[in-house]
Amino acid sequence: MSRYQSIIDQKTKPLGSLGQLESIALKIAHNQQADTLTLTAPHMLVFAGDHGISQHNISIAPSDVTALMMNNFLQGGAAINCFARTLGWQLQVIDCGTLTDIDHPQLIKNRLDRRCGDISIEPALTQSQWQQTEAFTEDYIKKLSQTGCNIVGFGEMGIGNTSPAAAIAASLLNRSATETVGIGTGINDSQLAKKQQLVQRALERFNKSFSHSPLDTLLQLGSFEIAHLVAAMLSAKHHNMLMIIDGFIVTAAAMLAIKINPDCQKWMIFAHCSKEQAHKAMLESLNELPLLDLGLRLGEGTGAALALPLIQSAVSFYNDMASFSDLGIEL
Repeated sequence: MSRYQSIIDQKTKPLGSLGQLESIALKIAHNQQADTLTLTAPHMLVFAGDHGISQHNISIAPSDVTALMMNNFLQGGAAINCFARTLGWQLQVIDCGTLTDIDHPQLIKNRLDRRCGDISIEPALTQSQWQQTEAFTEDYIKKLSQTGCNIVGFGEMGIGNTSPAAAIAASLLNRSATETVGIGTGINDSQLAKKQQLVQRALERFNKSFSHSPLDTLLQLGSFEIAHLVAAMLSAKHHNMLMIIDGFIVTAAAMLAIKINPDCQKWMIFAHCSKEQAHKAMLESLNELPLLDLGLRLGEGTGAALALPLIQSAVSFYNDMASFSDLGIEL
């Protein structure tokens, strides 16, 4: 038994009675190697990008809505803004490459292009675009760490981005498109059939011509914002930052980050299980039990944001709850 498990077991409660909160506290304690745990300056990072595949009318909204929602984030009117204000997150929005180039003082930019490639017929991004992404996220996460931030949540925005996430999930789980492609934000049956067809076409193109390395999977089947998520996760691990993983799209990025560096998973807490059909299978493949199951399917980092009070509660009991020895009781 580790020292940190012993600290948890000596608290004034029956063994294991705080359930997943005990697992969270133990994970954080092992990562921080400390008897007193800290969560400082939580930052929610929402990465936004547009998608070539969205031109096939497989979403309930056109790509213009990506920019509309980015403006909504920047003006404070989206769900993630409400949750961030309520729960104490510092929200930052990053433009990874969108059709509309927004000018706003709070918007962070690393625009790789106006949109990623249409994965049904071409790669999502190039090797040089990935290198640009790596350099940007390492610099960005390093600066966050230097300000004292040691916990980051990950969110995303991009009309059409459930398609690359479904393609990544299908490739990594060895599933067909029909098993991983869902309704996203609420498409109709004909749109769903078209979306499944396009993702299956992407998988067939990928399987014919490329290795199944995690980087090839990302470049061929991913997107600009998923690439930024993967790179940011790798950097967050490098800087010893706790990562709160949101839903379907962010979990697809997490799976790739773990394939690239398995130690990343030790720093990840999976916030929730979304309504997207493949998300449960993705979490099970990682042997991860999410904290919440609220039927969410919004994205934006909303599920990750809602998990913060639970994680703070795990730290609180670890730090402040009396032990039996504190009460003079020997077990």
